[in-house]
Amino acid sequence: MELVNALAEKYASKITTQEDELLKQIQISTYTNHAHAHMLSGHVQGQFLSLMSTLIQPKYILEIGTFTGYSALCLAKGLSEKGELHTIEIREADATTAQKNFSKSQYHKQLFLHQGNALNIIPTLNKIWDLIFIDADKTNYLAYYELVLPMLNKNGLIIIDNVLFHGQVLEENIKGKNAQAIDAFNNHIANDERVEKVLLTVRDGLLLLKKKF
Repeated sequence: MELVNALAEKYASKITTQEDELLKQIQISTYTNHAHAHMLSGHVQGQFLSLMSTLIQPKYILEIGTFTGYSALCLAKGLSEKGELHTIEIREADATTAQKNFSKSQYHKQLFLHQGNALNIIPTLNKIWDLIFIDADKTNYLAYYELVLPMLNKNGLIIIDNVLFHGQVLEENIKGKNAQAIDAFNNHIANDERVEKVLLTVRDGLLLLKKKF
């Protein structure tokens, strides 16, 4: 299902602040060499992440799902001077690629990549997060959310990707474990009185959450 009109996406990309050279290189390389290049955040969503991070100016950012490093580098643009971004990737090959991309960035000393299972790694990081971006395996979204919500700064923000899951959550009979997991997660959030929330129809759906207390 086409969620965003191709002409509208092209127009949005033209108006949106352009990518820096490193992000352009990562996007080209990912689409050229990676079998799952569609997982990349891309230009418009990437600039949205950069803008949110710049507004918050976080000291600590957590990203669950690094892929090839594009979104982490977008988020890093808002880091405070001594801030840190910790990102977790379960796939060794993607983690290796992301680390190479990070090494080319001006933020490389502020980027900490952890390879392995996020559910095991997050409790070891011992941080209060100002900004959290979740873009990993969909069946664990609820587990990630419940794990990190108590670790979120009271003025912090959680951004969650793919909450429309290619439009599959809009179908009358939702099929596939990932789409079903996302739909269940979205309904959990809708009924969660601990957070303010808004679902944005950007790309494949972005859910923004802020704790009420």
